[in-house]
Amino acid sequence: MRTKSLKKNKINVITLGCSKNVYDSEVLMGQLRASGKDVEHEAPAEREGNIIVINTCGFIDNAKAESVNMILEYADKKERGLVDKVFVTGCLSERYRPDLEKEIPNVDQYFGTTELPQLLKALGADYRHELLGERLTTTPKNYAYLKIAEGCDRPCSFCAIPLMRGKHVSQPIEKLVKEAEGLAKDGVKELILIAQDLTYYGLDLYRRRNLGELLEALVKVEGIEWIRLHYAFPSGFPMDVLEIMKREPKICNYIDIPLQHISDSILKSMRRGTTREKTTKLLKEFREAVPGIAIRTTLIVGYPGETEEDFNILKDFVQEMKFDRMGCFAYSHEENTHAYLLEDDVPDEVKKARAEEIMELQSQISWDLNQEKVGQVFKCIIDRKEGAHFIGRTEFDSPDVDNEVLISATKHYLKTGDFVMIKITEATEFDLYGEPLEN
Repeated sequence: MRTKSLKKNKINVITLGCSKNVYDSEVLMGQLRASGKDVEHEAPAEREGNIIVINTCGFIDNAKAESVNMILEYADKKERGLVDKVFVTGCLSERYRPDLEKEIPNVDQYFGTTELPQLLKALGADYRHELLGERLTTTPKNYAYLKIAEGCDRPCSFCAIPLMRGKHVSQPIEKLVKEAEGLAKDGVKELILIAQDLTYYGLDLYRRRNLGELLEALVKVEGIEWIRLHYAFPSGFPMDVLEIMKREPKICNYIDIPLQHISDSILKSMRRGTTREKTTKLLKEFREAVPGIAIRTTLIVGYPGETEEDFNILKDFVQEMKFDRMGCFAYSHEENTHAYLLEDDVPDEVKKARAEEIMELQSQISWDLNQEKVGQVFKCIIDRKEGAHFIGRTEFDSPDVDNEVLISATKHYLKTGDFVMIKITEATEFDLYGEPLEN
């Protein structure tokens, strides 16, 4: 029979998946802390606590496997008496709860993505409506994610997000401004705006695409110096955002716009609502409206029916557009999506080879673009000290996914969270090296 652990009640929250999950975990921990609970994010083993909450990801096969393995690990720890309770929430739990309850019954309870009050109740806490936007941030103090909407109304054939996150629901501008003001008071200087689709923001609340008005309100928040845009959709993009980006120095000249593919036949099957011609025109308009804008995108290879010709069209497009940043995924055949009706006919080894080929192309493009930065001076925010370097970023780089700027910590002393003017002295494919300018 399993013995109860001797640890006092302490909650350890573990987050898997994207920045939207990070945000959700932070809201959960803010609620728990307000109820007087002892809570920590991904605590080390020596102070892990006896109550575990795993916030899962269910996006693609690799993410699902990581989440399942984490649940199994803690179900086993519970069986051995190392922890007392295990709760699971997030996208995987929303999508596969009946299967998980059957296959891993040793978990105390599973919760979906919209069941925060129920999860809090199970943890002995009350959901407090007055905690508008208050949360326990897990990112370095100088930046934080601001989730401006939940869910998605897009019909993309390959994506299971609407199954897990529901329909698009925008947060009111007033609420987001208040949340941003609270973050600024806590020392946050950079807001990273996230949603499944930023471009859809406001349609449900204001009957118009209202990202521009939100940005106009956020730039007025004292203490916020950078505002970064993540996850814009390529059709229906509100072009007034570009004019505001060019005019307002607080808005980073940066956009993350996942394109997924560019072959017209694949785009049509993906139900993306755009074409190669329209997409190319949009990207050129971005660069004309905001000279020097950094464009990050994400691509999918190995989608059902992707021929060698389709893949070559994609490769040519990558070469032509020279994206500043890029990620590439092998297609994952997801149940209950429209594309699941299609035959998953591209072999796994071909998917993997195509993804590697795309990223090899991007590696050379990144090398060339980074060499052009040598000798230039950039305003950088210092995120952390790691080993012998301080690690910073330019306005053209988002945390965790883009370039970092490395500055010798043996030669210079910098404060994390500060903005510093850095002269780039050396560059590789994905990192820059620099020296701070003397004051």
